[in-house]
Amino acid sequence: MTILAYDLGASSGRALLGRLNNGKIEVEELHRFPNDPVQVGDRLHWDILRLLHELKQALLQVKHRGIELESIAIDSWAVDFGLIGSNGELLGNPYHYRDHHTNGVMEQVVEALSATEIFAKTGIQFLSFNTIYQLAAMKKADSPLLREAKHFLMIPDLLRYYLTGEMFNEFSNATTTQLYNPVTGSWDDELIRAIGISPELFGKVVQPGTKVGSLRASVCEELNIESVPVYAVAEHDTGSAVAAVPALDRSFAYLSCGTWSLMGTEVQEPVINELAQQLNFTNEGGAYGTYRLLKNIMGLWVLQECRRSWERAGITYTFPELVKLASEAKPFAAFIDPDDPLFLHPGDMPARITEYCLRTGQTAPTETGAIVRCILESLALKYRFVLELTEQLSGQAFGGLHMVGGGIQNTLLCQWTANAIGKPVWAGPVEGSAIGNMIVQWIASGQLADIWEARKVIRDSFPVDVYEPQQPEQWENAYGSFKQKTGIA
Repeated sequence: MTILAYDLGASSGRALLGRLNNGKIEVEELHRFPNDPVQVGDRLHWDILRLLHELKQALLQVKHRGIELESIAIDSWAVDFGLIGSNGELLGNPYHYRDHHTNGVMEQVVEALSATEIFAKTGIQFLSFNTIYQLAAMKKADSPLLREAKHFLMIPDLLRYYLTGEMFNEFSNATTTQLYNPVTGSWDDELIRAIGISPELFGKVVQPGTKVGSLRASVCEELNIESVPVYAVAEHDTGSAVAAVPALDRSFAYLSCGTWSLMGTEVQEPVINELAQQLNFTNEGGAYGTYRLLKNIMGLWVLQECRRSWERAGITYTFPELVKLASEAKPFAAFIDPDDPLFLHPGDMPARITEYCLRTGQTAPTETGAIVRCILESLALKYRFVLELTEQLSGQAFGGLHMVGGGIQNTLLCQWTANAIGKPVWAGPVEGSAIGNMIVQWIASGQLADIWEARKVIRDSFPVDVYEPQQPEQWENAYGSFKQKTGIA
């Protein structure tokens, strides 16, 4: 039997088939498609109906190949959502988390409610695009969508609703809203009311591994297919990626590497204390009662935006070409803090790197290879900084770092990360989110016993590349320079 995992990232989506044969996982990419935001006037939106169309295209391919599906599940990025009206229809295209409508809103909410109170209730990192601030921005703008809304659904919830007709809020994604209270195990009605929103919008929260419906009759009739069970998995893609970390030790550090980088460790209870708030860590829900104590890092977004800027100027590079140019550039010539607000929104990223370097008293890189090297070295050094904070906060010492996700195809970044942290990096699997999605489906159907059996199967099924640290003295000196020039210390 075959299962289908939809894995939707911030720049592309994939539909992958999974099979479990003789204790080994086989993954086949069925369908891949772009996920480009759409600018409408001053607003940036997700093209949610195009995503639904692509999900259906994958189901058609399954039918045309004569494949019998056992189950389906979806994972995606966090924080973004759609609002459903009284007639069951979507009220407007969901906003993209990089839209400007939240500018300044987090500061206003924190001033009104206090950061300590919000963190004590949610344990979630303060990021300007969190769901709480998106909703507060809509309330401030007197959005007619809020006045008409009856249901709140995050992106996977919304796509599941389109496929099944059933409305549920999944746990791992719900925790990222900064409106879910992990202590009470429910939506925090007091916090929701404090930003002027009705708690009645928020529905039942289900755990990963819950069957949440089957393909609805209208979808089956449209595509001429049989109905298939649909499961909620760890629907925040990082939650699925962490589920797929092939760790053998129950104490491990991970880095889910892609457009965003998310670094942390898996814990059984949320860490909600003064130090966690001070370090701006987050406690996001995971699979099977776990929490992800982690910190968001801007990731490869800065490089992706540079590449788009060069394409707009008529210069096209492949990512392997950019990595090669970076490897040939002068080392440690300039540093950026990837998480500086300057780099959050789309735009001319090479110009912003220049602006950052001039602001911090550095000579800005001008050649393409030098710009890429600046980004990748800065990322690797920021990873070390966050890894050290993770050890401090969790009280653990990690022997190395598990890296998963598409970013590990950049072998230069993997090696530089090992160099920066002075510990081995274990890289793999690439399709971490999709594989994590699959194993929860298999555990739910009884084909795998639990998450630890699943992780062993993953370890046996996919190669893990080991990167040993090199050039320790040079990277130690670079780390000191990085902290001094960016001011992050």
